[in-house]
Amino acid sequence: MNIAVIGSGGREHALSWKLSQSKLADKIFVLPGNGGTENNVDVDINDYEMIMNFCRHNTIQLIFVGPEDPLANGIVDFFVDTPVNVFGPDKAGAQLECSKIYAKQFMKKYGVATGDFWEFGKICHGERSRTTTDQSFLDIVGTQDDSVVIIKQLNGNCVIKFDGLAAGKGVFVCSTKEEALTAIDKIHQKYGEEASYLIEEKLEGDELSILAFTDGDDYQLLLPSQDHKQLLEGDKGPNTGGMGAFCPVPFYNEELKIQIEENIIKPTMKGIKAEGFKYKGVVYFGLMITKSGPKLLEYNVRLGDPETEVVLPAMKSDLVELILSCFNGTLKDYKMEFNEGFFVDVVLVSGGYPAEYKKGILICGLKEDQELIFHAGTKKVNFNLETSGGRVLNIVAHGETLKEAINKAYERVEDFYFEDMFFRKDIGRRK
Repeated sequence: MNIAVIGSGGREHALSWKLSQSKLADKIFVLPGNGGTENNVDVDINDYEMIMNFCRHNTIQLIFVGPEDPLANGIVDFFVDTPVNVFGPDKAGAQLECSKIYAKQFMKKYGVATGDFWEFGKICHGERSRTTTDQSFLDIVGTQDDSVVIIKQLNGNCVIKFDGLAAGKGVFVCSTKEEALTAIDKIHQKYGEEASYLIEEKLEGDELSILAFTDGDDYQLLLPSQDHKQLLEGDKGPNTGGMGAFCPVPFYNEELKIQIEENIIKPTMKGIKAEGFKYKGVVYFGLMITKSGPKLLEYNVRLGDPETEVVLPAMKSDLVELILSCFNGTLKDYKMEFNEGFFVDVVLVSGGYPAEYKKGILICGLKEDQELIFHAGTKKVNFNLETSGGRVLNIVAHGETLKEAINKAYERVEDFYFEDMFFRKDIGRRK
């Protein structure tokens, strides 16, 4: 079959790479793709009529949606009753990512283990009222003055989250009252005085990313991974889209897996079914493993980035087979297989990221057929490759042990260079 992957980042490069290994895949197109992907098609990923026409002319049978925007804007709903299967949730299900407030209310309603939270701002009730009849999803409590009271009660030790999509940059982890108030000011400056946001209890512990493929009833889990979201070593500095990841995670064991499934994954699946979401896609569970057990920080409704760049290489199973099992009712009995060892991804970013950065800088060290080098912000210009984004390259390595994989990844990093190139030097080395 012919398959279209929607997106232009490292996740989509890794997806097209993994899909192309399937015996069921004929041709993989990437819309719009980047300098490392093949069969790129320059389209607006939110122009569904254009995508539909492309699918007709190229006999596309399956679309795998990489980023969140098309899902939040209803691409799955658009392709209902067409010959094309779109892998991802419908617009109603995508609210689990596109509204942090909705997601927290969903967790509360279905008994998903999570931290305490407080809601603020003005929200568009009309959009949610079409997808749920439960008034609890629609209530926003708290004013600007109330938020100051909560911040003082928490002594500034909290997490501030913008309610909507923010490309991984709408979360502020705060340790003082001044940091928390500054975070709220930044949200208001960027999104307006009526912007909705959450104040959350700051949970302490080890972070963990779990990715589940689901048909809306059952699920299959990929290996656990850990993302490094903050810009600087020691998990300091501003939040980014991700500076690196590794897989699997050494502290993950059968006991922890059972706790996560019973207290987080199964209640979530119950909620997805109860709400009537049309959900054949991926659920990303961003977790914190606290002293009192695992708690859910957030949902994504698609594969994480840069987690994808390590979990897909770690997956031995045929990805197309796994996806099709979500559509044909065989997911429950699908047998997942994984490769031995560890995978580490070090992300090379442009100087200035996640704020302002230059584009169009020549990238040195790239060669044809480099295995496990996944492009993110790159573009081809004549015969050269140049930077076109903040996150530029994902340098992935495989080792029998985590230490070996880390060492190999940083050895590979030395092969690449572009002006003002920056990367964290402690990926996989959290204590």
